[in-house]
Amino acid sequence: MSVVLQRIYEEDSKLGGYRVLIDGIWPRGISKEDAGLDEWAKTLAPSSSLRKWFNHDKEKFEEFRSSYKQELQNGNHQEELQRLKEKSDGGRVVLLYGTKEKEYNHAVVMKEILESKK
Repeated sequence: MSVVLQRIYEEDSKLGGYRVLIDGIWPRGISKEDAGLDEWAKTLAPSSSLRKWFNHDKEKFEEFRSSYKQELQNGNHQEELQRLKEKSDGGRVVLLYGTKEKEYNHAVVMKEILESKK
């Protein structure tokens, strides 16, 4: 199983695999052609209200993590998560995000979820 995180603005020459953008908003300054995506899973992004409340504040990260995981328990998210999990079982999945914050963001939580799914 291989799930890796990468900021979409970074060069991807060393990372092969299934490339999934998991932001709800398209990143500025990147064309869809240059992004080289296999998928844009915007429905897996945190809700706008949760994203705005969190604002990458490390003091709020634990509460954000809990709230985001709770959001992903609803709707069709479980099917999407399972599909990505299955892709990671067969090869590398690269979760792409736009924020400069590498430690306190939703991609970190998404990676934890995918790695814990059975």
